[in-house]
Amino acid sequence: MHNPQPSSAVDTATLGLRRRQLRRQLRDRATHAQYHTAASASGYADAYEGWGSVARFNRSRRHAVDEAIRRSQGDLVDIGSGPGMFVRHLLDTRPSDFRITACDRSPAMIDAAAGRLTASDPEVCLSVSRIEDLPFDDCSFDVALALGVLEYVDIAQALPEVSRIVRPGGLVIATMLNPASPYRLFEWCIYWPARRLAGRIEGLLGIQPSRPHGARRSGIRAVRRGRLARLMRGAGLTPYDVVAFDITSTVPPFDKLVRRHHRRWRDHPERTVSRGLRGRMGTGYLIAARKAPV
Repeated sequence: MHNPQPSSAVDTATLGLRRRQLRRQLRDRATHAQYHTAASASGYADAYEGWGSVARFNRSRRHAVDEAIRRSQGDLVDIGSGPGMFVRHLLDTRPSDFRITACDRSPAMIDAAAGRLTASDPEVCLSVSRIEDLPFDDCSFDVALALGVLEYVDIAQALPEVSRIVRPGGLVIATMLNPASPYRLFEWCIYWPARRLAGRIEGLLGIQPSRPHGARRSGIRAVRRGRLARLMRGAGLTPYDVVAFDITSTVPPFDKLVRRHHRRWRDHPERTVSRGLRGRMGTGYLIAARKAPV
């Protein structure tokens, strides 16, 4: 005889589901608010090409990804491509090695990516789509890149989709902000909360919040490398390499002072990555994985 669950247990489960749905909706709204306009796409690209912490992060990550796909060729998809900076990089450095597809949830980002293409470039397929529901057939790609996108989505839902569209033996490169690095811990637990508090105090005093205090909710949820590796295995992928990148020993805002005098990271990005103990200081990490061959 079937014994129904107590109503209290059902209510608790329902409440938990609703909370998860609400958190997902709030994250979606925060992400959409950051990246849905042409101006935000342009600002995003400018930050990645400048001299600040975002540019340093991008240059280091790009080097790590370049090394991870150095021996790869064929059909490549850049999932969460943003305004197409890495697509442009591949077209400039390896124009004959890949047939490239790029997708992003933001139409503004895809428009910006299209604007980076020229008439002389090989054809690039662009798509407005979400990583949780990709519009591609099974086993379509030899290489899938998920750079800076898993932080904004349900990873357990996204990774099976990534695995689905990769061919047996294909390569998946996933990057993630490192929540255990001193930089991220200080940034998320002290620096950004302090800026938000300063903004609220200014508001209570009737002062127009200044730009430095305009810290927005990002929707980011980062996980440690061990958890991401387990989730990748659960999606049918076999991780075989982990690389920490953007190695930095300073924390915000003091890192700005250091960057004014030390800019070797721009010319020597290889010094900003590590597989050893220095990797603990990396603000991000990369996991390379293969889909099992048939």
